[in-house]
Amino acid sequence: QVQLVESGGGLVQPGGSLRLSCAASGSIFSPYIVAWYRQAPGQQRAFVASITRGGNTNYADSVKGRFTISRDNAKNTVYLQMNNLKPEDTAVYYCNHPPAIDWGQGTPVTVSS
Repeated sequence: QVQLVESGGGLVQPGGSLRLSCAASGSIFSPYIVAWYRQAPGQQRAFVASITRGGNTNYADSVKGRFTISRDNAKNTVYLQMNNLKPEDTAVYYCNHPPAIDWGQGTPVTVSS
């Protein structure tokens, strides 16, 4: 299916902001739903946010009010705007779509002072 590549991660201070991008590696990118996940050291991969083709969104309670997921089909890209970042947000962030069998390298986010 469609291959997605994450980018935009980096080192930020607590309270800072960062925008992640999830771009299709090919010319076709139209899955019904795309989701962001994250995996902190020693923890399971966890759901962060999702967005449907029609723009319906869903967020984990831990990021609700701070993160915003959006989708630009013209650019074949899904974004994750992360505001008011906390040290607990430190993780490798991944994007994927059903059936989510294969995973990419992800993009690491480190929130530290």
